[in-house]
Amino acid sequence: MRIVLQPAARSDKDVNRHYLDTIASPVSFADHADLLAPDVRARLEELFPDGSARMWGVVPGKRDVNVSKVRKISAGDFALFSGDKKIYFAGTIALMWRDEKLAERLWGRNHNDQTWEYMYALSGTQGLDITVDEIRELLDWKPNRNIQGIYILDTDDSETLRTYLTLEPSTADTSAAPAPDPQSDAAAACGFDGELERTALRAYRGEQAALKRHLLPGPTGECALCGRVLPATFLIAAHIKKRAVCTDEEKRDFANIAMLACSLGCDSLYERGYVTVTDGGVIEASPLAQDAPALHELVEQLAGRTVPWWSEDREPHFRWHRAHTFKAGTPA
Repeated sequence: MRIVLQPAARSDKDVNRHYLDTIASPVSFADHADLLAPDVRARLEELFPDGSARMWGVVPGKRDVNVSKVRKISAGDFALFSGDKKIYFAGTIALMWRDEKLAERLWGRNHNDQTWEYMYALSGTQGLDITVDEIRELLDWKPNRNIQGIYILDTDDSETLRTYLTLEPSTADTSAAPAPDPQSDAAAACGFDGELERTALRAYRGEQAALKRHLLPGPTGECALCGRVLPATFLIAAHIKKRAVCTDEEKRDFANIAMLACSLGCDSLYERGYVTVTDGGVIEASPLAQDAPALHELVEQLAGRTVPWWSEDREPHFRWHRAHTFKAGTPA
């Protein structure tokens, strides 16, 4: 899975109009049945049973400069929309197709008389609030590098950014990897001769043990999110801000960098961005959880609870989580 950087500055009135028409407001398949090819419509309805999807497109560009780029994109890749010095929106590319007539109906034509005919439908969309400066630093770009023109990150940079933003494939993505092959998996395991435990993990585990002792001095403790009092074995010293991006000073700030979260669901829900803590300490649930009923039921049990763990000193770390990890709704 690779990441596609899609320039779309909403300060441009035309871009904003297109965004409002086909991203903020999903496109109904029935409304455009006269133009949608039967196989495309069938696939869209398979991926989006409610009959609509958020759509975007790419123009061929001068001398078809974008065509070779588009051909590198696959279903399951992530599209990140950028504009006005921020990454503000993301989604999984569920389907790609070419449709000049539909693109012209949806978005018209640009000043070069081209339309955004290389179209894609997005699932699992979410709002983000990441500065381009952060992306430059994370990917070791030059200070003056900007996102101009559609750009596909290589595999390593895609994985770095995907991990940083906790991006996960949408539940609507039915183009998943093939079923596992037990025989090949077993052969791969037997043939692996690398380190099973890296030395670097020892210091990390030592730090985690000390952090948990600080947060949990007794045999039981209270989960910061659900409030259940549980034995120590079911409680995790969960970093409020992703540990991988914490400074050394933040990692050593045991009083503020972490909280107790239970292994009965709360730790995973927070780590993967399905719940977050607002400024003031109230739990907010991700609208993306609605795609999976069982998940939605879990997050709704937490939504609206006041987190006693929240404080002014911890708020900067919760703010980082809201901006970088929480799966927010699509910006209007």
